[in-house]
Amino acid sequence: MGCDRNCRLIAGAVIGALMAVFGGILMPVGDMLIEKTVKKEAVLEEGTIAFKSWVKTGAEVYRQVWIFDVQNPEEVAVNSSKIKVKQRGPYTYRVRYLAKENITQDSETHTVSFLQPKGAIFEPSLSVGTESDTFTVLNLAVAAVPHLYPSAFVQTIVNIFIKKSNSSMFQKRTLKELLWGYKDPFLSLIPYPITTTVGVFYPYHNTADGVYKVFNGKDDISKVAIIDTYKGKKRLSYWPSYCDMINGTDAASFPPFIEKTRVLQFFSPDVCRSFYAVFGAEINLKGIPVYRFILPSLAFASPLQNPDNHCFCTEKIISKNCTLYGVLDIGKCKDGKPVYISLPHFLHASPEITEPVEGLSPNEEEHSTYLDVEPITGFTLQFAKRLQINILVKPGKKIGALKGLKQNYMVPILWLNETGTIGDEKAEMFRNQVTGKINLLGLVEITLLSVGVVMFIVFTISYCACRSKRVN
Repeated sequence: MGCDRNCRLIAGAVIGALMAVFGGILMPVGDMLIEKTVKKEAVLEEGTIAFKSWVKTGAEVYRQVWIFDVQNPEEVAVNSSKIKVKQRGPYTYRVRYLAKENITQDSETHTVSFLQPKGAIFEPSLSVGTESDTFTVLNLAVAAVPHLYPSAFVQTIVNIFIKKSNSSMFQKRTLKELLWGYKDPFLSLIPYPITTTVGVFYPYHNTADGVYKVFNGKDDISKVAIIDTYKGKKRLSYWPSYCDMINGTDAASFPPFIEKTRVLQFFSPDVCRSFYAVFGAEINLKGIPVYRFILPSLAFASPLQNPDNHCFCTEKIISKNCTLYGVLDIGKCKDGKPVYISLPHFLHASPEITEPVEGLSPNEEEHSTYLDVEPITGFTLQFAKRLQINILVKPGKKIGALKGLKQNYMVPILWLNETGTIGDEKAEMFRNQVTGKINLLGLVEITLLSVGVVMFIVFTISYCACRSKRVN
């Protein structure tokens, strides 16, 4: 009888040990299965989860726009006073709803090329007004003249057409005109062929961004979705150095198995440059654990603080020998126009830039950019891209509309908040197909290991106790 009991105790201990061992073995095996599955589904080719989400985003993406309405245009133009602005918005458009086109796989280079069509649908229910709302804003064409035509002689000639069209430093434009384009009266008088349509986002409708060529990850999953070429420009580096380089992905996804120490790089075609984001926090998004990566203030720092920004300092006088921070010159990709980008309300910008402008209220929570990325798959499940469009205005002694200025102005035109969040249905599918299975496998591993260890300990103790009684 004692022998039978001892045998049962020994058998129980052995079973517990085997369960613990099996659980320990299952852990690396399970991790290998997860890694293999993710690598397979993250490849950008027909039939994978990544490809389906990549071709057409499953989330609704909105672009909110706030216009800086100038309250004292005459005072500024005549007396070079501080510009008083009033933020008006949001005006909301649905964007990124069109699927990628001309998708072509290249099996030799393991890349896929495509075009990204552009479109914007106004959403009245998400806006404070209509596209017919009128604003007092900077005259984009007039403000660009001193930059495009530095010659005093040419400015004198151009000024004739500015006067003839009754154009001034500021103008009244509807939301639709300002964003998507209008025929400028001054440019329309120029007697030789030039583009006479002006708009912050012009041209946009019925156009396409690209051609992009990205790695599909077939040969190396660590390069999946990373841009190889864009409009014929070669991607030169994996790491931040942004002078004419194209780094990272389009921010819709990143190579899988992301760690908190990773620097995420992404290219923004709207402003023709690459950005990077660093880990900020862990959050839970609709039951899915994600890492929040934020755009650091260093991305808009001066070249002295961040040498990678040296190419965005194009002159020494206005920038005070490239020591000012918070704005970046993107004129090279805007046909030489004096366009600068910043964070909304000049967040993290030099006091010298914000001093001539009244009515700004920079706020870290409302005006910062972030990406919420699921770390195992590398998919971006939520994001907020927030940028401000500004025009640098210089005094122009030969330009009647600008001769009253006694200082340079970094004039804010608008700021935008482009956001997207995974929908409830897609989130449920993601939980079921990805995080749910991973969590279940992890639970089985831990359970087998824990139960096995407990069984081994309990049966071993019982066996020892039983032997002790027999000896006594």
